[in-house]
Amino acid sequence: MTERLPAGTEDPDLVPRPLVGLTIRGTPTAEGLLHRHDKAELLYVISGVITVQAATGIWTVPPRCAFWLPKGVEHMADASGHFEAGALYVVADLAERMPGACCIVFVQPLLRELILRFIRSPQLYPEGDSREARLAAVLLDELQAAPVEPLHLPFPADRRLRRLTEAVREQPSLRLSLEEWGSRVGASSRTLSRLLRSETGMSFVRWRQQLHIGLTLQHLAMGRSVATIAHDLGYESVSAFIAMFRRLLGTTPARYFSEAMGAKPDQASEGVVLRMTPDGITPADA
Repeated sequence: MTERLPAGTEDPDLVPRPLVGLTIRGTPTAEGLLHRHDKAELLYVISGVITVQAATGIWTVPPRCAFWLPKGVEHMADASGHFEAGALYVVADLAERMPGACCIVFVQPLLRELILRFIRSPQLYPEGDSREARLAAVLLDELQAAPVEPLHLPFPADRRLRRLTEAVREQPSLRLSLEEWGSRVGASSRTLSRLLRSETGMSFVRWRQQLHIGLTLQHLAMGRSVATIAHDLGYESVSAFIAMFRRLLGTTPARYFSEAMGAKPDQASEGVVLRMTPDGITPADA
């Protein structure tokens, strides 16, 4: 009997395989839709920058990195600039050794090639002791050992901190002190500082800088200059902005992004290809 793909194959949760790969492409007009999966997801950014938002925070994922999302986590993803990504969906028993929380991992060459292999493969590959099954085990070993990138912007739960952080996200160039924010949200600076460290693990200055890092990567993906970004984020000089970026990521914004974008494009012309549009995700040839 010939095995058939389930109706609506664009939903990887319906494909009866432990590891399912596909390619997603989109444009700057694409808007993320809130959704969740029954399988864990690994979203590898081939080109562009993707920002993923869940209840606990925001992650800005540049090229050469991937986003790990445990099963059942409600999330949405938006792209800055034209983008292409490889998505892998992993059943629960294979994902047991992976982190139980969302995170960004740096994808080294072997892991990248394994990801590309799976997103190019037919979704209904042979089961049992097949080449694909063996490669899946190696892929998960490499993924477990992949270094984590510090590009997470955590969301606090306290209502006063939520008001503060949402205001900063809406106006990232504001340079109010924690004392000034305290008068706006109804808490002392000491209380806000204590709660921020307790709920996010960061000081207020560090949280705001982490926000600026994510915004910088998004703006660079849209072709904006470092000088323009520095001005829009409220820095007194470009050098001060670059110094902040270097302290957090170890290099300048232009170099960080050019090195990420400088990787040879990973063409994924085979396998299942989906396209993200303002109306949702559809097959690329629809």
